[in-house]
Amino acid sequence: MGKGYNLNPFPPALALVMHSDSRRRTHSAPVDEVPEPPSKSSLKREMHALQDLGEQLVALSPERLKKVPLPDALYEAIRDAQRFKMEARRRQMQYIGKLMRKIDPEPIQAQLDIFNGNSAAEVAKMHRLERLRNDLLEDEMVIGTIAEAWPEADLQYLRTLRRNALKEREAGKPPKSFREIFRVLRELEEGGAPQDAVGDGHDDVEVDHGDDTREQP
Repeated sequence: MGKGYNLNPFPPALALVMHSDSRRRTHSAPVDEVPEPPSKSSLKREMHALQDLGEQLVALSPERLKKVPLPDALYEAIRDAQRFKMEARRRQMQYIGKLMRKIDPEPIQAQLDIFNGNSAAEVAKMHRLERLRNDLLEDEMVIGTIAEAWPEADLQYLRTLRRNALKEREAGKPPKSFREIFRVLRELEEGGAPQDAVGDGHDDVEVDHGDDTREQP
C-alpha cells in the first residue's frame, strides 16, 4: 500500500484545538440581552410624579387619608407632615418621597381619583344622580323613589328645593336650589346628612346669595 497523504492542512495539535472550540461555539447557550437602564429623564419624571402624589396625600383631610391604602410608616409620615411647618415640612416631604419609591402607587392614585371624581364608578354615580335630579324636576312623584332609596331623606326639604329650582329656571336666576338638590342627593348616596337639612327648618333656601353662576353639577 502506498504512502498516505495528510489532507488536513493544519498540524494535528492545532486541528484538535479548533475542533474543540467549534464544539463549544455550537453548544453554548445564547447570551441574554441586558435591558437598558431607565434614562435619567424617565427617572426624573417618576420622581416628580411621586412627589406630586405625596403632596396630594398631605393635603387630604384626616378622614379621607384613612381611606387611602397606605403602609403604616407612610401613613404616619404623612400625618406628621400635616403638622409640620416650613423647613421641617420640606424635610418630611423628602422622607415621604423615599417611602413612596418602595410601594406601588397605583392603588393610591385610584383612591385619589375617586376623591376627585375621576374614576369610572364615580363618574357613573354623578350621572345617575344628575338624571335623578332632572327626573325630580319633571315629576314630583319621583320623590317617592327617593324615599324608598333613602328613608332618612328630608322629603319636605327636597319638595321646597324643587319648587325653588323651577322658579329659578323660569326667572333665569342662578341655579342655587338646582345645585342644592344635587348636593343633597350626593350626601344621601354617601350616607351623610345634608348640612342644610338640620337646625333651622331650611328657611334659608329662598335666599339668593348674589350672582353665583359658577358651574356646578
